[in-house]
Amino acid sequence: MRAEDGTDSLDGAAQQFMAARPQLFGIAYRVLGSAVEAEDIVQEAWLRWQKTDRDEIREPAAFLATVTARLAINLAQSARMRRESYTGPWLPEPVDTSADPQLGAERAEALDLAVLLLLEKLNPVERAAYVLREAFDYPYQRIAEILETNEANTRQLVSRARKHLAAERKEPVSSTAHRRLLEVFLDAARTGSLSGLENVLAADVVSYSDGGGIRGASKIPVVGRTRVSKYLAAFAPRLWPGAEFRWVEANGRPAVLVSPEGLPAVLLCIDVSAQGIERVMWVMNPAKLDPYVASLTG
Repeated sequence: MRAEDGTDSLDGAAQQFMAARPQLFGIAYRVLGSAVEAEDIVQEAWLRWQKTDRDEIREPAAFLATVTARLAINLAQSARMRRESYTGPWLPEPVDTSADPQLGAERAEALDLAVLLLLEKLNPVERAAYVLREAFDYPYQRIAEILETNEANTRQLVSRARKHLAAERKEPVSSTAHRRLLEVFLDAARTGSLSGLENVLAADVVSYSDGGGIRGASKIPVVGRTRVSKYLAAFAPRLWPGAEFRWVEANGRPAVLVSPEGLPAVLLCIDVSAQGIERVMWVMNPAKLDPYVASLTG
């Protein structure tokens, strides 16, 4: 490496990499649903960038995005197998988006926790195609090159992903309406009000508690308005008395960080449609919660 050549020096390489880094993390995170795994992918992309003959690279950002997407797809294959043996429901690892609402993307698509959860049902190539198109607005031909396929197949991959999400998720509400319903839900959950809970929950609501086997959490999703209401009312005396709660942002949506005895223990997120709360997501696994808490600003 020629240290005297600013464009080919390690400093120049680092500048190019750091300029692309938000997008690289955004791609990897959306494909994997894990901030920790996404950081690993970004670090591996940096190592490969250092070893690359950069004289041959005309578009550093495009090259790095390709490397990152392919690494993420490969890791997602093995991650799916690990998640099959996960104790209890698996939820994506939340991220604080208050500083970067779109997480390095053109649009804040494929970022909501509920969407990331639904994307788990796609194979990694379909997921990557959807992410690159919907969040980063990549042309189909460019996505085809990254995925090493043709444009027609790429269009099919994105179309299947769109159809899957449309079938599984109702149209979400605005952030203002989301926050308002979360406030009502929080009040009902804290007081154990069955009628209050039933008023805000959709008929086929699902409650997911991700404790990873570490903390006491339901090992299976709780389904249906009546069951979820009774479950939350029964759970209220164990979680809420004496607990502090803080309004935060997670994955572009208002959320609540619950801290019994001053120690963060639960991140409460919801997915809301015009019919009410469709999904209640309790992130309790310290491996996911602790990095999120550490990343909060202010």
